Amino acid sequence: MSSAEQQIRPEAGRPAPFRTVEVPGAVLAVHRSGADGGPVDGRTPALFVHGLGGSAANWTALMARLDGLVDGEAVDLPGFGRSAPPADGNLTVNGHVRAVIGYLEATGRGPVHLFGNSLGGAVSVRLAALRPDLVRSLTLISPALPELPPQRYAWPTGLLAVPGVPALLRRLPANGRTPEEATEGLLRLVYGDPAALPPATRAEAVAEYRRRIEVPYAMQALVGSARGIVTAYTERGDQALWRQARQVNVPTLLVYGLRDKLVSYRSARRACAAFEDSRLLVLPDSGHVAMMEHPDEVARAVRELLGRA
Repeated sequence: MSSAEQQIRPEAGRPAPFRTVEVPGAVLAVHRSGADGGPVDGRTPALFVHGLGGSAANWTALMARLDGLVDGEAVDLPGFGRSAPPADGNLTVNGHVRAVIGYLEATGRGPVHLFGNSLGGAVSVRLAALRPDLVRSLTLISPALPELPPQRYAWPTGLLAVPGVPALLRRLPANGRTPEEATEGLLRLVYGDPAALPPATRAEAVAEYRRRIEVPYAMQALVGSARGIVTAYTERGDQALWRQARQVNVPTLLVYGLRDKLVSYRSARRACAAFEDSRLLVLPDSGHVAMMEHPDEVARAVRELLGRA
């Protein structure tokens, strides 16, 4: 283990659920696939990048299904999951890209099969365009690429970018909502059919919500990253995300859900035209997190992609 990495052990003698990797300006929590949490020889490395308000845990189901194919790791972006905010407070898309590139350079794992969902999709597109030497293939699940008009349910994310709104939200009462009720609202937002979720999944989501609301920088990370998405949507020239998408030349899998309330499946047509070597998977019953809701279907399409890559 290099000096840039530190193993986190909850109890002496037990395998660590994640490790930390020091990158320029931040310390990232990194979670591995595999039962023992150790590196896997002979398998191509893969990296999974979550969306706004998410964490590495969003990829657990898909990583498990790809465990025999890739050596997977999922990163908590700065300010999310178990990662602290960056030292300079930069939570823009560029800031997250810098952190992920720093992780790949610190660990020497690139080039990787890169996976991104929502915000993580925007981060992955920009990374693949700027550093093609670090990417073997790209899988984008409901990527946060600019669309006009945005989905109706995406407007609250944009409002977080308006000065004064986050402070107002912090002063508002919780309307008597319990963590269970608040979590249910989030599940309805990102899942196509939240009623189909097993009780254990709901319990895990509630536990994570309880943990997250106790983190002092949780709102800061959410607001800063939401503002970063809005800024990225308005960028022009070489920094425009759709222009960067056209620069990606690795095999790309695009996954969209017809029940996605945050990213419209209508963006799929533009995405297929933008990425040079793309294939499309549309899931009629999926929402915004197809890798969590329909991991078997996504894993099957990924296997086909990597077979060609």
